[in-house]
Amino acid sequence: MMSDTELSKTLEKLSSISFCARGDAAFEFTSLAHHLNTSFLKDCYNHLDRNKALGVDNVSWEEYGRELDNNIEALVLKLKRKTYRPLPSKRVYIPKGNDEFRPLGISAIETKIVESGITRILGSIYEADFYGFSYGFRPKKSAHQALKVLGDSVNFKPVNYVIEADIKGFFDNVSHKLLMDFLKIRIKDASLVDLIERFLVAGYIDNDHLTITDKGTPQGSILSPMLANIFLHYVLDKWVDETVQKHTLGYIEIIRYADDFIILAQNEYDAKKVLRALENRFSKYELQLHPDKTNVFSFGKMEKSIAKRENRRANTFDFLGFTHYCDKTRKGYFKVGRKTSAKKFRAKAKDLNLWFKSVRNLVLTKDWWKMLGAKLRGHYEYYGVSENYTSIHKFYALAVKLARKWMNRRSQKKAMSWTKMETYLHHYPLPKPKIKHNFYVTT
Repeated sequence: MMSDTELSKTLEKLSSISFCARGDAAFEFTSLAHHLNTSFLKDCYNHLDRNKALGVDNVSWEEYGRELDNNIEALVLKLKRKTYRPLPSKRVYIPKGNDEFRPLGISAIETKIVESGITRILGSIYEADFYGFSYGFRPKKSAHQALKVLGDSVNFKPVNYVIEADIKGFFDNVSHKLLMDFLKIRIKDASLVDLIERFLVAGYIDNDHLTITDKGTPQGSILSPMLANIFLHYVLDKWVDETVQKHTLGYIEIIRYADDFIILAQNEYDAKKVLRALENRFSKYELQLHPDKTNVFSFGKMEKSIAKRENRRANTFDFLGFTHYCDKTRKGYFKVGRKTSAKKFRAKAKDLNLWFKSVRNLVLTKDWWKMLGAKLRGHYEYYGVSENYTSIHKFYALAVKLARKWMNRRSQKKAMSWTKMETYLHHYPLPKPKIKHNFYVTT
């Protein structure tokens, strides 16, 4: 009962912090670290995904929870005495397409608990500051909202040009000093600031080798997306809203999801001017735009006619896993079309084939068939958006083709003809492609 009361009080205080942050953009918070108390950290533990990969401690969610009271009390004591040191993350690599790999940091279970607590405290402050056009890793925000806004803006607003920009190795190159300077604008609690800095310099272990980091914030950690959003709030979002908008002749709009962003412009002059300013802006804050992935090009209602006049294909661009292209409604009006990007489709197809290879001799067909269904539902949940039915149906067809291929290999004889496969699918159907996100529904 005492624990529930303490948690209720902490959550009420976080609500009060949010109220203060919304009411005064210059309000400075001097006492925050003490909210990392026993009941709050237990609540953070209970909200963790219990099936995530293990960190360097090799302690699972379940194992840590067997002595939860003792573990959390010991953790809080270390936090109060300022002797707590986050363990380094375990570095793993996941495929990102085109035979490239993205490094991820997997935190230890206790590190995740504290990261979660800090993230919730920071969120109570910065959710009041963040702009509506920032969609990544925020409550009630999603990539699908960003995609819908992008489509609506190009369809209905005076958009004729797109600025496509890629921050080179953003998560690996964020300046710790600059990030801490940004945090100190709002946060005057030295204990919390010091604790966050300890997370930044904890480093990572890769093949039993410890690397101490002097810049960057590891992808994969709970805290990292919040810190990234705070950094880009000051470097990019606030700058676009308060400075860029005042120095352009026509319409300008930014849509950002974590470190991925697109800027829409009405005219070419503004677009090129903003791109030059972007390069200087990021350079000032010790970041670079990738020269091969940063560009200004025409896109919108007039693009197809411009492309025809210039004897070229109409421009397209990729954002959040989708290729955006110029399309038409049934009545012949312009609209933005979307399809799974070729790069993402190839990566998903490769992952699916490798998964089949890994399970075909280890798991019974009836078991991996259920797992395949779950994989398809997950694919539709993200890629099942308006205009993308053809791509998700293509992925479904690929899944069926690969399933038949591996079923035949498993039996060591070609026992599963297409006729038998169709019969099998009739009795044990896989989830059919479905549009999960209709961007044209009116409410």
